[in-house]
Amino acid sequence: MTPVIEAEGVFRSFGGEEVLKGIDLAVEEGEIFGLIGPSGAGKSTLTRLLTGYLRPSRGSVRVFGRDPFSFGAPDRRRVGFMPQGFVLYEGLSVRQNVNFAAGLYGLRLGRRRRRVREVLEFTELWKDRRKAASKLSGGMRRRLQLAAALVHEPQLLFVDEPTANLDPILRRKFWDGFGALRDMGRTLFVTTQYVGEAELCDRVGLLSDGVLAAVGTPSELRRQAFGGETIELTLGGKPGRLGRHLDALEEVGHVVEVREEGSGEGAASSTVRLVVEDADTALPRAFEALRGAEVRSADLIYPSFDEVFLRLVRGPAWGRRA
Repeated sequence: MTPVIEAEGVFRSFGGEEVLKGIDLAVEEGEIFGLIGPSGAGKSTLTRLLTGYLRPSRGSVRVFGRDPFSFGAPDRRRVGFMPQGFVLYEGLSVRQNVNFAAGLYGLRLGRRRRRVREVLEFTELWKDRRKAASKLSGGMRRRLQLAAALVHEPQLLFVDEPTANLDPILRRKFWDGFGALRDMGRTLFVTTQYVGEAELCDRVGLLSDGVLAAVGTPSELRRQAFGGETIELTLGGKPGRLGRHLDALEEVGHVVEVREEGSGEGAASSTVRLVVEDADTALPRAFEALRGAEVRSADLIYPSFDEVFLRLVRGPAWGRRA
């Protein structure tokens, strides 16, 4: 099946400065693809290339198998775009703004009325439908923009930084809505600077300084970043006496971090992080390697996506043995 979105060797420059540097990307139908990266990484530029607002300096982009820069009206009706900034009319009410957007896409009166109500209910704005856009809070404005982007029932939705500066509860509501749209069969391309939101995507691209550092599912990126699954072991005993146990653990996996607490003759504990191919088979071997040691706990841990991002973009973030 042909991907909904394809980018091959895409470069984009502004005033002689390269903002995107050789982007290769494919997004499949019916998935949430998250483009994750800090402010200034090039996320909005790539979104504008994929929506036909800009052309690449080099390389090619295709959406539904065509160059989006040459889209006609029928092609545009298959795509929705929620930009980062507010672009609707301050003086119009919530319902008038969405009705206006529906008219731009050619929805006839009966369908338009139905869709305006459906998307305002979906975004929890129906009760505020008569309120002027100028009177809305920042979060309500974001929801209004989403409603306007969805009113014509696009197959593909681009959403640029939808949760920037929103509180955690509203951010979660947005992602619940994105999941519901995906379950309806829509394809979503979402940019965000919140690295932790990678967990809410089906697949993720990590963008840094115009370079796509890695692409994959959240679990694939964790494995790529750390080389497998991570076990955290807490051991009792005095510091400085782990040497032989660490050597034995290296036969099971790769020791990526050791933290020791306590000094002198006092009680102490040590935390060891061990990367293994498969935690279920490695744990029994780890206990065997630690025979004679005081094992207080053993847990499978999931490194945060901040750690994953830093490791894939900047190299290993965890230290070695203490």
